[in-house]
Order: sequence, then structure tokens, then C-alpha cells
Amino acid sequence: MTLRVTGLLHFGLQVPDLSRGEKFYADFGLDTQERDSRLVVRCDGREQDQAVLSEGPTKALGHVAFGIESGSAQEWARHLEGQGLKLLDAPAGGHDGGLWFRDLDGNHINLREEPLAAWRSFGEQSYNFGDATPRVDRAAWQQYMGGVTKPRRMGHLLVFSSDNEKSEQFYARTLGMKLSDKIPGRATFMHSAPGDHHIFGFIQSTHPGLHHTSWEVANIDEIALGAQTMAQRGHHEAWGLGRHTLGSNLFTYIRDPWGSWVEYFSDIDKIAEDWEPRSYDVPPAVWCAVMPKEFHSNLEEPRRS
Repeated sequence: MTLRVTGLLHFGLQVPDLSRGEKFYADFGLDTQERDSRLVVRCDGREQDQAVLSEGPTKALGHVAFGIESGSAQEWARHLEGQGLKLLDAPAGGHDGGLWFRDLDGNHINLREEPLAAWRSFGEQSYNFGDATPRVDRAAWQQYMGGVTKPRRMGHLLVFSSDNEKSEQFYARTLGMKLSDKIPGRATFMHSAPGDHHIFGFIQSTHPGLHHTSWEVANIDEIALGAQTMAQRGHHEAWGLGRHTLGSNLFTYIRDPWGSWVEYFSDIDKIAEDWEPRSYDVPPAVWCAVMPKEFHSNLEEPRRS
């Protein structure tokens, strides 16, 4: 049987100032709590850590955690060692437990026997189109007036890679992930189907780093309300509104205090086990606001060898 991760659990991030991190993620609509000198970030209604922030001298991606089937850790350990990977202790700022190793770019990867926690339903989505009128005698604007955007889950995460092709091959061989689609030389998206078009991926760069994390909301109204709230609270560097090409999701990005991006998304493509990946030469969005020139800039410091 081919081993494959069950999904994306959480990520670790080192930041110079935990208080700024707490304000940013709270403004974004996420729940934060201090735990063992770290800041844990969760989504409203989902009992699962989605981000773990620790304090350090510079901003740096700490680790990425994926779920594996219950009772499979020993089999995974043999598989990883068979791939020539050294199993490690948890790094500073990382959750204890599970299996730890490094990928080709030196990122810490954590495999944990944890299921993906259920997340609260969005409920009925009432949009009127022509003769299809699920909303009658109800003014839509009233339900959003003064509304607060609260993401339900972290959907995906993209990292900078020094070699997208080699990273794609590594994650396929090591974690059983599959290619979704890619724009050669620019962006690669991977999945653990059936489910979201992608849960992980790579942006081409000179060195490792965190490009963005992406958080699902119900609809375009919640994306726009979230973007408005972030701007009102002083987070002005943004890109959106738009609809992506690969994955098709609606989006708006907000830049965090250290140069990575945090995305509200909705309406992503869902794929089945037999999805056929393709390579495309397309822009990142079908329609969108003008993309900032620095959107693909990797502001993390290169790691010392």
C-alpha cells in the first residue's frame, strides 16, 4: 500500500514579536491563545491548532505538519528511513510528538497521527439567480451589515522552493502527495485527493520561506468584509478581490507584518482520486486587481548552512 498523508494540520512560524502576531491573526478573524510561551492560532468552531507562532530574532517558517493514519507511525518511520531521511527531534517552537525530518530545502516536516478536525458548516448560502430565488422577502445586505469574518479552516499553504520540480518529486515520493496542476517555473500545486484542488505547493525562489497561508470563508461577501476590516485596522498591503486560475478560488490576500501573505478564499475546485494534472501557461488569476510587484518576493533571510 502506498503511504500518503491525510491532510494539512498546521504550520509553525517564528516571528520577532508575538504580540504583533497575535494582533494580526486576531484582526484576520482567527482565535489566538498563549500556550507554553507560544501563540496558538485556531479557527472559530474547529478544534485543531492551525498555526503555532514562537518568538525569535527573525521571521522564519518553522515547520509544516501533516496528518497520517492512526497506527501508521512505525510504517512511516521505516518508509522515511528507506528514503534516506534522518528522523529528528522536534525543533524549538514545534509540537512534541510525531515524526520529524527535513525536506530538500531544509524545512522541518512533522507527521502526526491526528485526524483533521471537523469544521463548522457555513449553513445555507442564499443567492438569487434568474428564476432560482432561494431568498425571498429577505434583504441580503442586512445579514452582512456590521458582520465579522471568521474563517472556518486553513485550506492550504504555499512555501518558497529553490527548485519546484525537485520539491514536487520529493513530496510525491516521500509523502505520497500528487500533483494537481502547475505553471512551470513559477508555481506548483499538490493535493491529497479526494478533496481540495491543492493543500500544499511551491513558489519558485532562490531560498526557502513562507509565501502564504489560505483560510476558507463562506462567500465573496465574507472575503470583502474581511478585507475591509483588515484595512480599517491598519493592514493596508493587499491583493484582491479576484478569482484564481489554478484552483479557481475567489481570493483576497493581506500581507502580514513580516512579508508573507494571508489569504481569505472561497469556492475552490474539488477533485477526485483520478484527477489528471496539467501544466499551464496562464496568469495567476482570471480577473483581479493589479497584482503587487512584490507579491512573489521572498523576504525571509536565507538560512545559514
